[in-house]
Amino acid sequence: MATTTPVHPVDEVPPARQLAAFGLQHVLAMYAGAVAVPLIVGGAMKLSPADLAYLITADLLVCGMATLVQCVGIWRFGVRLPIMQGCTFAAVSPMVLIGTTGGGLPAIYGSVIVAGLAIVLLAPVFGRLLRFFPPLVTGTVILVIGVSLLPVAGNWAAGGAGSADFGEPENIALAAFVLAVVLGVQRFAPAFLSRIAALIGIVVGLAVAVPFGFADFDGVADADWVGISTPFHFGAPVFEASAIVSMLVVALVSMTETTGDFIAVGEMTGRKVDPCSLSDGLRADGLSTVLGGVFNTFPYTAYAQNVGLVGMTRVRSRWVVATAGGILVLLGLLPKLGAVVAAVPAPVLGGAGLVMFGTVAASGLRTLAEVDFEDNHNLTVVAVSVAMGVLPVGVPTVYEKFPDWFQTVMNSGISAGCVTAIVLNLLFNHLPRSGGPSAGSPRAKTPGLAAGGVEDGVEKPREEVV
Repeated sequence: MATTTPVHPVDEVPPARQLAAFGLQHVLAMYAGAVAVPLIVGGAMKLSPADLAYLITADLLVCGMATLVQCVGIWRFGVRLPIMQGCTFAAVSPMVLIGTTGGGLPAIYGSVIVAGLAIVLLAPVFGRLLRFFPPLVTGTVILVIGVSLLPVAGNWAAGGAGSADFGEPENIALAAFVLAVVLGVQRFAPAFLSRIAALIGIVVGLAVAVPFGFADFDGVADADWVGISTPFHFGAPVFEASAIVSMLVVALVSMTETTGDFIAVGEMTGRKVDPCSLSDGLRADGLSTVLGGVFNTFPYTAYAQNVGLVGMTRVRSRWVVATAGGILVLLGLLPKLGAVVAAVPAPVLGGAGLVMFGTVAASGLRTLAEVDFEDNHNLTVVAVSVAMGVLPVGVPTVYEKFPDWFQTVMNSGISAGCVTAIVLNLLFNHLPRSGGPSAGSPRAKTPGLAAGGVEDGVEKPREEVV
């Protein structure tokens, strides 16, 4: 009898109704972050309501296109994992600075295009660095990603940063109710429903929020039915050296964060990221960023918010996230539909976000469980890396006296923690040191331990490490 080759869970295509439900769940998880960037940048530049509306719809459209490229893949573009794409927050401060003191929007988009091209060219270089991400580093980075995202969920639960009713007890109560619904569905509901626990929690929370006046649907009536994004909407790009340098720093930060997200999703889905797929994924990031410059939006990166959803639901199909990309394209073309999604209250998203982002941190701890912490400096690597990653999250103004390029790198907890973990792993586990074990000793063969010159768990694929 003929045997069929088993399909990896990443490549499985769920039934249509499940695709729609799972995909919508991913959209709701990232929507608030996706629209926050155009609102911040547009507000800082004092754009008109019409221009702000264009920024949001164009951003959603390119988010969807970028997600489709990343999940489905086109030639050597796309990691082909369940990765959601969105505009990076690392670019917000540089873009506001360029737009308000430099050449305005044309200078922003000129620098974004150059940054995207640079990411495409640098992708193979980053691919070769994958051997410097053993479980010691990957577990630490995944843990930092989860911990650094928790304040986002906390702000949502309190009503949304900057809201007039921030921290009101009723906001916290609504978030706690949604959290209870999500946990209840995960514990007691059938398997399929437990996988869309976040979506159910958001829907039930919205149903409760409407009669109590939490949801505001006024923007739905004002939104247009159809919106078409056109290239160079704000004029031809301008290429200024200072703006380009700032955005190139952002590109490096974005590539570092994306590498961490790819590795995290690879761990969760059972399809480890190799140097080739990492290069393909980063190349797709670069292409998406170029499209962002052309359509006058922003640089794009893998969204860590959705990494937690993959781990929480255990739905590993990349076609689910590709469906979410299709939904984002529709939201970009139909502004009224996007306004409906935008009406979901922040506390509702916060209740679900606490579970999703906490799942990312827990996944990092699970990866770190593979690391040997006996008679070595691995605990120090994890401790200092987590501290450096959490520092800008807990004290956002800690680096405000430093140069702009330094702030761009270190104000992101993810990039700060990732860079620290890589550097400390090289220091303790790669550089030769006197009195270390010989290359043939048992300790030298243990992944994550300091050896006489290299770390076996770094230099070899994990499958070859015993």
